[in-house]
Amino acid sequence: MPIPNDLPDVLDRREGPHGEVVLRRRPGGRLEIIANGCFLMDTSDGRSERRLVDAALDALPGRTRPDLLIGGLGVGFSLAHAAADPRWGRIAVVEREPAIVEWHRDGPLSTISAEALADPRTEIVEADLVAYVNETSATYDALCLDIDNGPDWTVTEGNADLYGKAGLAACARVLKPGGVLAVWSAQPSPEFEETLRNAGFQQVRTEEIPVARGVPDVVHLAISPG
Repeated sequence: MPIPNDLPDVLDRREGPHGEVVLRRRPGGRLEIIANGCFLMDTSDGRSERRLVDAALDALPGRTRPDLLIGGLGVGFSLAHAAADPRWGRIAVVEREPAIVEWHRDGPLSTISAEALADPRTEIVEADLVAYVNETSATYDALCLDIDNGPDWTVTEGNADLYGKAGLAACARVLKPGGVLAVWSAQPSPEFEETLRNAGFQQVRTEEIPVARGVPDVVHLAISPG
């Protein structure tokens, strides 16, 4: 009896500025991104990535066409969902891996993001998010972070600084007064909630998003000081 082949096909493998990134296709067509051997995300669902964007907008009542900064392009669910909503103004996406940007512009992930990339509100910034929030002069009404599996499960060691007091201060500096920080996570982090409060963020809360398997994903939400 033949053995079913459920191994993924490797569509591309690159050595990027922060290590190895791989794009794979699973039987059935699901695409997934692996960074330095760590699973990042796939195209199987996307409800929590979309909720990340919606939760940020819900926390900004009364603002007309707020500007959005998305940390991490990933498989493109957050960008595509934001661009499909005319209530958002400028939409900037910071992505540090050139390969991921190419997979969206000319590769298999363009099926998700092509329309969003063609939207005149969209800007792709090829940069490290940690450096960007420390250096840019631009400000936004919302910052949606989805560059790791959560504050307690980072993809690279340097990302951990983003979830500490200094990193959150940098996030706050790119937010307009009363702007919202929304952070995607594969699991709740009470410690991160406390760090947000200690960094001066207000109205800190965590929203659960049920997923098909395992514990719910969550979105940590907080309003910037000032």
